[in-house]
Amino acid sequence: MTELPTATDRKMGLVIDLDTCVGCHACVISCKGWNTENYGAPLSDQNAYGGDPSGTFLNRVHSFEVQPDEGHAQLVHFPKSCLHCEDAPCVTVCPTGASYKRVEDGIVLVNEDNCIGCGLCAWSCPYGARELDLAEGVMKKCTLCVDRIYNENLPEEDRIPSCVRTCPAGARHFGDLGDPESDVSKLVAERGGMDLMPEMGTKPVNKYLPPRPKDQLCGLELPQLESVAETPGGFLGWLDKALDKLPGGTSTEPPKERKKVTGGQV
Repeated sequence: MTELPTATDRKMGLVIDLDTCVGCHACVISCKGWNTENYGAPLSDQNAYGGDPSGTFLNRVHSFEVQPDEGHAQLVHFPKSCLHCEDAPCVTVCPTGASYKRVEDGIVLVNEDNCIGCGLCAWSCPYGARELDLAEGVMKKCTLCVDRIYNENLPEEDRIPSCVRTCPAGARHFGDLGDPESDVSKLVAERGGMDLMPEMGTKPVNKYLPPRPKDQLCGLELPQLESVAETPGGFLGWLDKALDKLPGGTSTEPPKERKKVTGGQV
């Protein structure tokens, strides 16, 4: 079995804003692309173009309809990946030591050379964040793009996880959650960030920002818009009449007969 470090130098992780996530799955596709081309064995697909496709993903987005105590129902998009828990049961249950937590940044990784694909870590994870790659026979999980965030060959703005770099809504944030002065820690404190399933006692590093209450229009007096003229005038009026006279138009006027031309005269 693998032992967890008593402490880590940093707690690198994600902060996901459930208020601004639009469920576009850009993070899912970006994650699949980056991790298929780089760290570890490629993420395989089975029957990708058939009637029952399946595959291995390190990040997935689930959507739920939530009914608040007050107001209308809301559609909440919920991205899910490894939360890099401080007390990670997937590490301590691994019989070969393939699953481990790094001391320098707290990232939980899998040494694929030592992984036997037994699935114990996936069974122990309360979040369902690990997936067995059927083609490679090894366990896969989010690496926080460890091969990217420390890569000095990349521009500094690209040294963040691929999902964070790709998100068009700015719903994903990355940083050191062990540093109370970091941007992500301040964001969690400001918005009331929460742990996922804290009752499991895993102490997840990743945090979720809850959806904010939506504005209600009840009781507001909105200004009435002025009615639009039924018959447009000017150039638009002429254009409207011209288009109506074309075949398929809405004009009810019979087409005017053209005068026959005889002897070069109309």
